[in-house]
Amino acid sequence: MGKEILKLKNITVEFQLRQGIIRAVDNVSLDVFRGEIIGVVGESGSGKSTLASTLLNMVSAPGIIKNGEIYYQDKEMLKLSEEEYRQYRSRDISMVFQAAQNALNPVLTIRDHFFDTVKAHSNMSEKEIVDKACMLMEYVRLQPKQVLDSYPHQLSGGMRQRVIIALSLMLDPNILILDEPTTALDVITQAYIIDLLANIHNDSDITMLFLTHDLSIIAKIADRVAVMYAGNIVEVGTVEDIFYNPIHPYTSGLIHAIPSLVDDLSARRPIPGSPPNLLDLPDGCRFAPRCGYHLGGFCDGTVQGDLVEVMPGRFSTCLEWERMVK
Repeated sequence: MGKEILKLKNITVEFQLRQGIIRAVDNVSLDVFRGEIIGVVGESGSGKSTLASTLLNMVSAPGIIKNGEIYYQDKEMLKLSEEEYRQYRSRDISMVFQAAQNALNPVLTIRDHFFDTVKAHSNMSEKEIVDKACMLMEYVRLQPKQVLDSYPHQLSGGMRQRVIIALSLMLDPNILILDEPTTALDVITQAYIIDLLANIHNDSDITMLFLTHDLSIIAKIADRVAVMYAGNIVEVGTVEDIFYNPIHPYTSGLIHAIPSLVDDLSARRPIPGSPPNLLDLPDGCRFAPRCGYHLGGFCDGTVQGDLVEVMPGRFSTCLEWERMVK
């Protein structure tokens, strides 16, 4: 594994609501290595999107980054001013937001979107911007003459998604964060986008954080996986480790809930119950009410474990992880 390009230490994000305080991200630590694709997976509401927005210091109100440190190439980012942080967005760390097709301004042409993105960070001439935009359009398999002077509503969902990806690459960032980039796309277009992102990674060696609830996508594109549950990262490992030898019951439950074309569907089992209400978390382990080990009497579930390295390159919060090792 190479050198860390991004390092998160004890990140906590809180939302102050009338009903109480929600910790959408709770004491999360994660190392991201240069040139890798790391997938962050979990059910809706697990904290994936909040974690992504934290990396850009763009947590929506009333959320605040309560605690923690973020290091990008050894620079502590959360100590920067807003103006200093803004210089890193798009230029060094770029993001494709969830439902990115709706992120385009409906009254601007695609050409204007490229101009606005670049001029906020660079002194490139209009000709240089257009030339690079055309190159990126072709790279994501779009026709520049057709697309650049179009308005977003004139493009299909898959075309708008590829425009957003091209925009995110315009300033040659070192890190690309992708928050559910295939949501609301049909299966064929999803596969097309995933292949495109894999090609971009292979050609540029860009570091990618891929956030999704779809484990099948992660299996196809990621090198490592971080599994989130109720605001915590509960397991980290390589794709092979996660799929063939998970060491947290939640991860195992996700794997065994995936439908298969070649397996007996009757063997597929959903995880019982629902994710906890973040305003009313259970005492001790947050997964205990849904965990087979706790329900079977093998674990009392009174302790919420820290994410620790239990084997080389394998991290888990489960205190009973040894029971799961094959």
